[in-house]
Amino acid sequence: MNKLTTIVITGATSGLGQLAAMELVKRDVNLVLTARNKERAESTKKMLVSINPKAKVDFFFGDLSLLKDVKRVGEEIKAVYPRIDILINNAGLHAFEQRLTSEGVAEMIAVNYLAPWLLTNILLKSLIESENARIVNVASEASRNHGELKLPEDLTDTSNFTSRGSSVIYGKTKLLNIMFTAELSRRLSGTGVMVNALNPGFNVTGLGRELWFAPVVERILKFLHIGDPRKGADIITRLAIDPRYDGVTGGYFNVVTGDRLSPIYPGDDKAMQNKLWSDTEILLQQRGFIE
Repeated sequence: MNKLTTIVITGATSGLGQLAAMELVKRDVNLVLTARNKERAESTKKMLVSINPKAKVDFFFGDLSLLKDVKRVGEEIKAVYPRIDILINNAGLHAFEQRLTSEGVAEMIAVNYLAPWLLTNILLKSLIESENARIVNVASEASRNHGELKLPEDLTDTSNFTSRGSSVIYGKTKLLNIMFTAELSRRLSGTGVMVNALNPGFNVTGLGRELWFAPVVERILKFLHIGDPRKGADIITRLAIDPRYDGVTGGYFNVVTGDRLSPIYPGDDKAMQNKLWSDTEILLQQRGFIE
């Protein structure tokens, strides 16, 4: 990379996003990161600069569960960075009970799907300006446990669920990420922007901080070398910068091997992918987040 590469990462103050940032900052990059908490952002920035004192690390603050914040943050980033080379939609949430945001949206669908959809679309002009950009969406094989996808109903479903039922909702949001990736890749054909999704594998960072016993289980799994988040972070960084994926778009790739995965139905259904895009667009237009 001869030029300073501008990389936007959501959810980079912990977990996979932070590990990916720690790897990417070793290069000549300008890291543009989103965060809610200023203290965690400051400690993350100090750590990244200690890895590479020459790197530029810039934070933008907002709550990605609130679409008004997503829109504001996206517009702020776009104003400062008219050219973006890589966008990594990493921020995610596995909630164990239904929570509605102050905007009346189910929190898990807001953070895991609507936020990356909206942010990506706001930043598209800056990505196209790069002429060789990549978008990386963190999905999951949890998508195989998604129940039945109903559109557009699932985008506005605020039904209560138990911790056991939460896995189906989480899986559904990750299925939407895969479908969004495929549809966006077609819409960006000829722009030079590549879009891919990935399965980061099982990671202890995703155990669910809301469960009281999660820290205990996390320590046990770390002791047994199960759920190493560095593997998940590795496939994120590879899709972001590895020459192996030059010109590759619309794919869904697996942790460790980096090989292509076939998503479960309707993840690979073009008609459903297109319907999801249209339904999402209508929803966000109705709520005033896009024109």
